[in-house]
Amino acid sequence: VQFVESGGGLVQPGGSLRLSCVASGFSFSERDMNWYRQIPGKGREFELVARISTLSRNIIYGDSVKGRFSISRDNGKNTVYLQMNNLKPEDTGVYYCNAVGLRHWGPGTQVTVSS
Repeated sequence: VQFVESGGGLVQPGGSLRLSCVASGFSFSERDMNWYRQIPGKGREFELVARISTLSRNIIYGDSVKGRFSISRDNGKNTVYLQMNNLKPEDTGVYYCNAVGLRHWGPGTQVTVSS
């Protein structure tokens, strides 16, 4: 099982980024997918950012990102996306994807929101 996140970077407040995560080693279309983030200063705590069901019919967002972030997936490409708009400094952190029910994690991608 492998996850490879990409798309992070440095962006000014109010800007946008689109993260991608390519998954392999399991049946991607049969697993709900998550985006988590680890915020600096909060230790090892992982915050759920968004979750999407297998056929994209059910989606949930963390309260702090509702209305600004959008999760989507392409089962043909084994890829899950996170569109992040109106970014705020408090969104700074390392973003990870994973599959519900699997304990594997990728290396993550760093997002820094700063002027």
